[in-house]
Amino acid sequence: MKDNAFGGGYGAFAAVYDDLTRDVDYPALAEYYDGLIADFGAKKGAGGGILLDLACGTGTLSLLMAKRGWDVIGADASPEMLGAAAGKPSKGVAYVCQDMTELDLYGTVDAAICALDGLNHLPDEAALFKSLSRVSLFMNAGGVFVFDVNTVYKHEKILGDHVFIKRSGGVYCVWSNHYENDGVVDITLDIFRERRDGAYTKSVEEIREKAYPLDAVRAVSEEAGFNVRACLDFMTRGEGGEDSEKAVFVLTKP
Repeated sequence: MKDNAFGGGYGAFAAVYDDLTRDVDYPALAEYYDGLIADFGAKKGAGGGILLDLACGTGTLSLLMAKRGWDVIGADASPEMLGAAAGKPSKGVAYVCQDMTELDLYGTVDAAICALDGLNHLPDEAALFKSLSRVSLFMNAGGVFVFDVNTVYKHEKILGDHVFIKRSGGVYCVWSNHYENDGVVDITLDIFRERRDGAYTKSVEEIREKAYPLDAVRAVSEEAGFNVRACLDFMTRGEGGEDSEKAVFVLTKP
């Protein structure tokens, strides 16, 4: 994720990301993504296969996909997030620090994923096209790319101008949202970490995300060289729509 007006540097957030996302069922997410990849034709084979985890963050999902038999390349633009990933056991995973719009791998992959609204960090359809084109360039024929995106509905109606409080152990996060327009939401994370003396240190992370109409995501995916095989409601096999909070796209490379 690039450290500019969109996305965010994820410097302060990286240190507490795993603490504040303990409510994410990563094993279920890995099973869901791996199942969709298998359903739409990408095979690991007896010798394994190579999977790209785009915007991999702290690597939790990368590691779970490796345990499911993939050789994983975890790519993220945040050195801090990758630093947290590197502190975990990394068997079967290699990490690269790359912006998704400038992805440059050493070879091709058999499948790719981008989970938990990674693509929503892109500022416009041109950047979305560039990112998908880079994935397409490095994907083998018959490969499958699965990603989820927050919808305009979620940004406008669920996140909107609301404030959420998250707590995990000695970490508190005040998550404040401001909805602008055209699917853009500005997120401010006020992060409080408890010190040994009982006082708290505060850090602030600014993140901007953009949601795209699903028809626009379909069109950009096809322009980037993929076939759009499905648009699903998150964590289901049911059809996704503009009233979904999160949609999952399944693309295949001809």
